[in-house]
Amino acid sequence: MNRTDRSGPTSERRAKSLTEQAYVILRERIIVGQLAPGMAVSEPELAEKLEMSKTPVREALARLCVEGFMEAFPRRGYRVKPVTVNDMNDLFAVRGMLEGTAAALAARNLTEAELDALDQLANASYVVGENVSTKTFVDSNEEFHSAIARGSRNPRLHSLVMSHLEECARLFYMGTRIRDINPETANDHHRIVTVLRQRDSDKARAAMVDHNENTRKGLLNALISNAQGGFTL
Repeated sequence: MNRTDRSGPTSERRAKSLTEQAYVILRERIIVGQLAPGMAVSEPELAEKLEMSKTPVREALARLCVEGFMEAFPRRGYRVKPVTVNDMNDLFAVRGMLEGTAAALAARNLTEAELDALDQLANASYVVGENVSTKTFVDSNEEFHSAIARGSRNPRLHSLVMSHLEECARLFYMGTRIRDINPETANDHHRIVTVLRQRDSDKARAAMVDHNENTRKGLLNALISNAQGGFTL
């Protein structure tokens, strides 16, 4: 095989690597709010900021459009997709069903060590407006819900829960910036763990559904009352 033959696959792997890097960076910036809902962006602008060519950035943006994080406008560029009330309501309706089922199964399957770990995760808190503690809090919240879904001992269910948790992450970051959700989150999480320790599947399902609804209402009210940019009715 000559040099030309070897360079093809190598170049292709490098291009995929750059596309993946661009995708991961841009997705993270969208979720944490550095690229805010409704913000207009362009390939040249992002390529310059990421110190990449436009091709991997274009491919990353296309993937983000498919996932619903971005919108493409021919000859005008891209926009970070705004969050709507319907989006939020639909997302939390599905989460309630998925996580309610996961909690019901987890009540029968979680070990005492796993329950103790959940109690520790339920203690997570953050300082409003402080980026590092906010990220730790959001990550702990995701791990709390993920651990319960894993406790269902159903890998397919866990995968579905995780996909919806990741989609919710942007909403959590938006909410933590405009209100203190420490007390309600800690109270709900500890209540869920208490019910899980009782090994009562029906109560566990109800507690998780209630928690999801509390979160949905709290986020919705806060985003509407604060006229959060990128959030539309």
